[in-house]
Amino acid sequence: MELSKGLFFFFSALGAFNGLLLSSYFFFFVKRRTVSHYFLGALLLVLSLRVGKSVLFYFDRDLPKIYLQIGLSACFFIGPTLYFFLKSGLNSVKSLPRNWGIQLLVLFLLITLGGIILPYQQHPWVWNRVYVPIIYTEWAIYVVASGILMKEVLKKLFFQRAETKPYDLWMASIYLINVLIFAAFLWAYWGGLPYISAAITFSFALYLSIFMLLNRRKNDDLFPNTTRPGNKKLSDEEAKLWLNKLEQLMEDRQLFKNPNLKLQDLAQELRLSPHQLSQFLNDNLGKNFTQFINEYRIHEACKLLETDTLLSIEGIGDEVGFNSKSTFFSTFKKVKGLTPAKYRQQIVKI
Repeated sequence: MELSKGLFFFFSALGAFNGLLLSSYFFFFVKRRTVSHYFLGALLLVLSLRVGKSVLFYFDRDLPKIYLQIGLSACFFIGPTLYFFLKSGLNSVKSLPRNWGIQLLVLFLLITLGGIILPYQQHPWVWNRVYVPIIYTEWAIYVVASGILMKEVLKKLFFQRAETKPYDLWMASIYLINVLIFAAFLWAYWGGLPYISAAITFSFALYLSIFMLLNRRKNDDLFPNTTRPGNKKLSDEEAKLWLNKLEQLMEDRQLFKNPNLKLQDLAQELRLSPHQLSQFLNDNLGKNFTQFINEYRIHEACKLLETDTLLSIEGIGDEVGFNSKSTFFSTFKKVKGLTPAKYRQQIVKI
């Protein structure tokens, strides 16, 4: 074996092996494992299997076809595990949602059944001409879907130059590394790069990620739902910081105007779990989510009642986010002590 070829084999094969080790770490050995940890472990596992298959086949064209089948089967899970890793991290998911588990189970059963009925050994053309294009199409769809998930983080990172949290930067790095790996595999599939280049790209990206991990004194803050307070009450300084972020978000984006706004939607915008946001509102502001949002809606309604004489009272209720006239009237009276009509009358008299 030529020296350069030997180095390629060593570097790319070592990357796949280290990927498996790192996958095991996130599955079994990391402290305070979360859903996000498990999906990152799964992502590394399927990528390592895919890369391992590429490395072995590149250096041994007579490789038993079962290895090719396993490597290609793993490809079906690269996109989903990336997407669920990012979603679980951004939303601070604490337990595996049932629909996620069903999707992965159905995918596993379909791939397994397809491999049993049409094994690579007897039907290589099906895998190469049918399954491989499906793999890259599915992978591309999940890469795009993951990009949509990461849109705000990437915008903040590259265009707004705003301060980013460590886990935002970590999520962005994992996503962009996977985009690079996908591009390398796709380009190699089209013949624009040597077959082994995608495996080398994975190894390089993996070592870069390991360097990022080892270069930090702590890594818990790379997974958002492991560092937030549980039942412990926030300090005054922390509470003030969270309140400033919450108020800025409500004032800049006016999310309260969305009549379908839910606790989990607002929590996602703040990179918190719904439980954490609910606890913060109750412990530090003395109100629940509905009270908090309705106060913003009533405040905005008062401004419209004072300045916009063309809108009807019912129209103002719709404008500020209430689903019904009765809810708007009852909430307004509860907060202000009088009906919207009487409030407008008082303003007119003044």
